[in-house]
Amino acid sequence: MATNPAVNPDDPLEGLLAAVARGDRSAFAELYAATSAQLLALLLRMLQRRDWAEEALQDCYVRIWQKSDGYSPERGAPMAWLATIARYRALDLLRARRPEFTESSFDADKPSPLEAPDPGPGPEDGAVEREGIGRLENCLKGLLEEQRRSVLLAYYEGYTHSELARRLKAPLGTVKSWVRRGLLQLRDCMGAA
Repeated sequence: MATNPAVNPDDPLEGLLAAVARGDRSAFAELYAATSAQLLALLLRMLQRRDWAEEALQDCYVRIWQKSDGYSPERGAPMAWLATIARYRALDLLRARRPEFTESSFDADKPSPLEAPDPGPGPEDGAVEREGIGRLENCLKGLLEEQRRSVLLAYYEGYTHSELARRLKAPLGTVKSWVRRGLLQLRDCMGAA
C-alpha cells in the first residue's frame, strides 16, 4: 500500500485521517478513540450541557467521516481541524437551541472556560482532558492579555471577529491580529509541548 507523502509520520492522526478519507472504518474507529475525549471536553465547555455535547460529538464524527478528504496537513494540525469541526457544530447548536445566546450573554465576571468546573466526563476522559488543558493553560499564560481574551472569546464563547471588536472596543483589524497572533503562538507552544 502506498503512503501519502504529505502525511507526517510523526503525527498518527494525519495517517488516520488519510485512511478515513479512503473509507477505512477501522481507522475511523481508531481516530474516534484517539480524539473523542478531547472533542467532548471542548463541546462540554462550549455547550455546558452533556446531552447537547454528546449530540454535537456524534454530528462531528459524521461530518469527519464525510469530509475527511478535505483535510490538508499543510493547512494545520489534525486536532485543530477536528476541533474546528466541533466548534462550528457547537455554535450551530447554540444558535439553534439558545435564542438568548448573543453577544450580551458574555459576563466579564464569569470564570474563563478553562477555569469553569467540569460538568462530568468519565475518569478516562478527565485524565486526557486534564493533560491537554494543563498544556493549553501553560501556553495561554505566554500570550498577551488581549490575545488571550480574544482567543478565549472566539473559540470558547463563539464570538466572530466583528463581535469581538464591538465587545473589546477595538478596531476590527486589531482584533483579527490578536486572534491570529495568539493562535500562532498557541500552535507553536502546543507543538513544543
